[in-house]
This record gives sequence, C-alpha cells and structure tokens, in this order.
Amino acid sequence: MKPFKLISPFKACGDQPQAISKLTKLIKSGNINQTLLGVTGSGKTFTMASVIAAVNKPTLVISHNKTLAAQLYAEFKGFFPENAVEYFVSYYDYYQPEAYIPQTDTYIEKDASINERINRLRLAATASLMSRNDVIVVSSVSCIYNLGSPEEYKAMYVHLKVGQVIDRDELLSKFIKIRYERNDIEFLQGIFRVRGDTVEIFPAYEQKAVRVEFFGDTIDRITMIDPISLNKLTQESEIALYPAKHFLVDDDMLDAGMQSISLELEERLRELNSQGKLLEAQRLESRTKYDLEMLRETGFCQGVENYSRHLSGRPKGSRPSCLIDYFGREFLTIIDESHVTMPQVRGMYNGDKARKQVLTDYGFRLPSCLDNRPLKFEEFEKVINQVLFASATPSDFEVDQSKGAVVEQMIRPTGLIDPEIIVMSSANQVDDLISRVKVSAQKNERVLVTTLTKRMAEDLAQYLKDAGIATSYIHSELNALDRIKVISELRKKNFDCLVGVNLLREGLDLPEVALVCVMDADKEGFLRSATSLIQVAGRAARNVNGKVIMYADTITKSLAKTIEETSRRREKQLKYNKENDITPTSIKKAIKDWIEIEQEGEKIVCDVVAKDLKTYERYYLIDELEKEMAKAAKNLQFERAITLRDKILILKKKGKSGKKDNRVFKRK
Repeated sequence: MKPFKLISPFKACGDQPQAISKLTKLIKSGNINQTLLGVTGSGKTFTMASVIAAVNKPTLVISHNKTLAAQLYAEFKGFFPENAVEYFVSYYDYYQPEAYIPQTDTYIEKDASINERINRLRLAATASLMSRNDVIVVSSVSCIYNLGSPEEYKAMYVHLKVGQVIDRDELLSKFIKIRYERNDIEFLQGIFRVRGDTVEIFPAYEQKAVRVEFFGDTIDRITMIDPISLNKLTQESEIALYPAKHFLVDDDMLDAGMQSISLELEERLRELNSQGKLLEAQRLESRTKYDLEMLRETGFCQGVENYSRHLSGRPKGSRPSCLIDYFGREFLTIIDESHVTMPQVRGMYNGDKARKQVLTDYGFRLPSCLDNRPLKFEEFEKVINQVLFASATPSDFEVDQSKGAVVEQMIRPTGLIDPEIIVMSSANQVDDLISRVKVSAQKNERVLVTTLTKRMAEDLAQYLKDAGIATSYIHSELNALDRIKVISELRKKNFDCLVGVNLLREGLDLPEVALVCVMDADKEGFLRSATSLIQVAGRAARNVNGKVIMYADTITKSLAKTIEETSRRREKQLKYNKENDITPTSIKKAIKDWIEIEQEGEKIVCDVVAKDLKTYERYYLIDELEKEMAKAAKNLQFERAITLRDKILILKKKGKSGKKDNRVFKRK
C-alpha cells in the first residue's frame, strides 16, 4: 500500500501533538470508537490529517452538508497532494422526490437536475477505491444511500494489456455494456470513438483519455493522451477501465428482475383487491406494467431505482449497497461535527420510509420501493468499522460509544481564551441588554443576541432600533446571500447588534464580536441544550474581550454544564499561556465585501468541479443554456432551441481549443 504523505508548512503545536499521539495509538490498537473533543480554533483538521497519515488506512470523512464537505475536501487535497483525495456528495442540483399528499389528492412526480461533474467525481471516488488503497473520500451523508453493488461494479470493469488478444468489436461491446457511449465526433468523458485499428476512450472519472492501438486482434500499444490536444502523455503496459455508471444490470439479471417484479405485482394486486382498494389496484397495475414494458424494450424506465431490489437480486428487507461497501474491510471513518452529523444520519431512513409508505399505500409504487433506501442507523453502525468522532461539543452518544477514549484538544495556539459567562436575571433582560449594547458600541465592539424564535428575533430587533440602537436580524427565511450581506455589514459597523436564532451557532467567524447575549437561557430544550449554549458562547471566543451574558432565573442542567465546561477550558488555556509566555490577541481578519465572500464560496465549489474559475463559469453557462434549450424544445420553440444549441457548441469548442471567443454570454 502506498503510504499517505502529509505535506504542510505547519507543525503540530499546543494540544495537537498529544492528541495525534493518543488517537493514533487507540486506532492502531484496534479500538473501535474514539472522540476528538477539539475547541474551535485548535486545528482539528490538521490533527485529523496527521492521524490519517500515521494510521495509513483508506479513510471516509463524513460531513453534514455539501459546503463543509467541499471545504474539507480542499484542505485534505492540500495536505495529501500525492494521494487520492475524492469528493462524494449528492449529484442533484435540484431534487423534488416523488410524493403523494392524500389530504388534497395531490401526486408530485419526481423532478431532478443532475450535476454531471459531481457525478464524475462520485465515479472517480469509487474508481480510486477499486484501484488503490491510499484514498480519502470526503462525503456528505449521501454515502449511506443506495449506490449499486461494488461486486457488480468491479466484476464489469475492462482490463486491457499489451499483447492481449481480443476482437476489436468485442471490446466495443464491452464498453457499451459498462455504459460508455460511442461518439466519433465529440470526445467527452464517458465517450469512446473508433478510427480504424485505434480505439480511444475517455473514462468518466478521469481527466486523461486512453488510446488503444490494435495490430490485427492483438493490442499493440496503450497510451494515455490529453483529450483536447490528443498529445501522448505516458505509455502503459496495462490498464483497468471502470464503468461509467454505478448501477449496472446485465441481461440475465434484468430478465430475472422483471419476473420478480411481475410476481410481486400479482401478489400486491390480490392484497389490494381483497381490501376493496380497486382504484389503488388499477393505478398500480397500469403503472407497473408500463414500467415493465419500458424495461423490456429499453432496459430503463422512469423511477427504475424503485425496482433496485429486484434488479440486483437482493432478498426482501435487505439493506442496499452504498459507498461504504466500496472501502473493503480495513478503513477509518471520521465523522466531522459529529454532534450534528450523527442525528442527521439517524433521521435519514425514517424520513425516506414515511414518504414511500404513502406511495405504497395508495397504489403508486410496489412495496419493494421501500428497499431502495438509505441505511438504517443500526446498519450504518455495523459497516463503518473504526470511527473517529470530531466535534467541539460531542453529544452523550459519541462519548458513550467511545467508552472513555475521548481525546481533548483544548489549546488554541493563538492564546485566545473561552469567554467568561455571566448569568443575569431575566426579569429586566431587555433593559439590561440595551445598556450593554450601548457600552459595547462605544468601544467599537459588536454584539450578538440569540432568541428562541424567528418572531422574537424580529420583534426584539425592532425594539432595539426604536431604542436608538443600530440593529438587524438574521434567520433561515433570509436567503443565503442576504445572510452573508448582513454579517458583512455587522463587521463593517453599519450596525452594532445582530439578533438571530440558532443560526448564530456554528460557522460564524466574527472577530469583532465581544459580547454574546442569550435571552431566556433557562428555557431547557434543543436551542438551550448544553451543546447549543457552548456553540453560541464560542462566537465570542475570537475576541480578547469576549464575554457571554446568559439571562436566566434558574440554573438548568444545560446551563450549569456550559458554565462548568467553559470554566475548565479557560483554566487550561490560561495555564498554557502562562507557561509559554503567550499574550492573547484578538483575531485580525480582513473585512471583505459580501460579493467577495460569495466569490470565495464559489471558488470552493470551483476547486471541486473545475480546474479554474473560467472553466467553472463555462460549465455554469453550458448548464444554464442546456436547461433553456430543453425548455424551448418542450414548448415547440425550435428556432430558439437551435440558437441556444449553437451557443452551447461554441462554448464547448472554446473549452477544447482553449482559444478565446469574442462573443460574450453573460451569466444570469
């Protein structure tokens, strides 16, 4: 196995060396679950990368959303440039699942827009897992969804070797069988073309293409080529080409699957008719027979994933294959922000089942559709092997699972200390808040205030405005760009106080905030749990004068735990600062225009799906124009569709040639 090689200008410092050493020993000794309790700003990502390099196992990193996954992917890509770092998230730009609402008799058909570049990155992840061991896959919870069997995927790859005797037409048939398409004009990923005794194939997961030259029926030469210039890159003695799709069904499996679907249909129709559900029976029979006819004629039908259990030959109730199955036996799983990610994994199955059960009950789908699903939580626990939970506030679940194997990383190399927490009576909390905000404003410091509801956030913001305080609010009903704009304006001191709900927890990096006020801190619940309160308090941890005011009349268990934990962290950091003669200073971070922040976010995505921003812009334009072209054709506006098609061809040719085009297509 090729070792993981960590390349970084940073050296482990603070708590990092002991955390890396302890976690490495635990994992190498075979311990199943361990937790990294690392405070914000202590360098958890660097610690995780160091552990991966020391343990030297294929690694799955799970994050709770696409944006954080992209950020982690970019960081790990920088740490391990010589190893395979892959990105695996949902490939839908837009996804409306199939659903039925009985109360209004409303059927909602599935509608989705697939991002082909992310789909290729998913294929690259599985191809890397099949061909090498030094692999890190950064994934969202998409890793627990049905993906197709790794055994079938691996069994259908095409292995080519110089000197191998194979009929050229037989080779082309194999490419078609693994879902590659022939196109002798346009050479794109997932395409192969033929020119005499030369076959060129552009793998769906690679940036390089393969040229196979024949002498009779013997493979004479295998060459890696640049797909645009067609220049030769390297000479190969052998190569493995993996399928262009994850879901693969051969003819025998398709026939057996259709027979199984027909048998289930007969059984289900008898059941519905015996219950007097004639409408549901008629609806199910009509739809399923149409799908069977499509499968028979084309090998595909709309919603084919709902028949995956039959087509893959799985027994009733069995779990589907997923990305985790591609890792084999020995691998490491890192669950980032585990206090958020684990509940999300736990909830996926029940949400999916609730929707599909309604479709089954009302005759829109066969009961077997329930077997096309994400993993149940118990199934997930069984397949993830060794686990490292990482969080600043791990929940009781992670701590209990780790059975004492909790490694703390409390020291911030910057010397910054967790903010002091002061509990004040809630009797006159608004009046006290007003006076504190005014004092902070005079010091040129910002204030965050968290409430229990959106309505309270809006009302309190208005009340503070009426009291003469420049205030704004933020919550989930504001779109993403408006939220970024509000945060940017707070940093620029266009106002002094920002009021919100739980959006003030994870992810806000505001060094100017020196005061965080929590209204009704004694109202025990999700927004006032110990985890939430510690996360909220952390928003003031980037300012040397950071302070937190908790308005409460009683000290709840969550509040007591928050105060105790924060005090413990403060003492540890203060001791470290004294021993190392460190003077804490507030983090200095440039204030960027909200458009610049948007562009930074876009660049993260650009790093994932394209080589540079120009390429990303071109991809974006092609996607938008293709959608407009399809819409125009659907509306019988064929002249407009032709015009749009010509623009798309120009953009694609521009990408191949690398030449500039004088025509400009403005981004919407």
